[in-house]
Amino acid sequence: MFGFFDSYFLLFGLKITYYGFIIALGMALGVFLACKNARLRGLKSDDVLIIACYVLPLSILGARAYYAIFSEQNITFLEFLQIWNGGMAIYGGVIGGAIGVTLYCIIHKKNFLDVADVVAPSLILGQALGRIGCYFAGCCYGVEVQNPAFQTFPLSTQIEGVWHLSTFFYESLWDLLIFILLFFLLRSCKFSQRGVIASFYLIGYGLGRFWIEGLRGDSLMIGSIRTSQLLSIILVFVGLILLLVYYILIKKNVKKAFAPFPLPKEKKKTKKPKLSQ
Repeated sequence: MFGFFDSYFLLFGLKITYYGFIIALGMALGVFLACKNARLRGLKSDDVLIIACYVLPLSILGARAYYAIFSEQNITFLEFLQIWNGGMAIYGGVIGGAIGVTLYCIIHKKNFLDVADVVAPSLILGQALGRIGCYFAGCCYGVEVQNPAFQTFPLSTQIEGVWHLSTFFYESLWDLLIFILLFFLLRSCKFSQRGVIASFYLIGYGLGRFWIEGLRGDSLMIGSIRTSQLLSIILVFVGLILLLVYYILIKKNVKKAFAPFPLPKEKKKTKKPKLSQ
């Protein structure tokens, strides 16, 4: 039991957790959105469905592996497979998904940056929804709030009778803002340079996660260092370096940046000759 809601609902007698349902919903919406955005990087809907077959299983495996590696719990192999009992980490899912995209691009000979640009808005949307699921799962909460003036939702949430910062809500809102930004940037001709959208994802999510992770009360740790904060800083630097490289290449009029395949060209409309009467 968490907050004011049950953690699950019944469907034809089956116990469905809200967390799992919301995660699945995020995945479905992400795939749907990627299908709609695929053409913006010269891909097809069928390509996205194949990508999903690589990404989704590896993202689940990565999320579970990340948690198992950095958690203080001693997780057995059988417990590792029991993902329905909880213990997943978003960053592990991102890493697993990136591996899936890489394998897809190598096997099907697609450009990684094209795929990454299409996937980025879907990924951050899924993360925004996933953090809502954290409310029902009772995880990813912040430090304890002792000032009664701040003991109110959405600023804080009551967990087992104790008020904590609603860090899952903060991140969900931040991710939603990043999604809106990436969605419109992907559809802007000014940001047609492949890899730019993925770079903005790395920078935007990395900055927000670094700050919010500092407020968490249940972070995974490497000694005295918060694992997710360390990884967030790395993502921000990688994104900034990529943007700098793109800027240099654009200044030098290099159109095929990191591109074995050129961006799809817009078809020019040809005027039909007028028939003489």
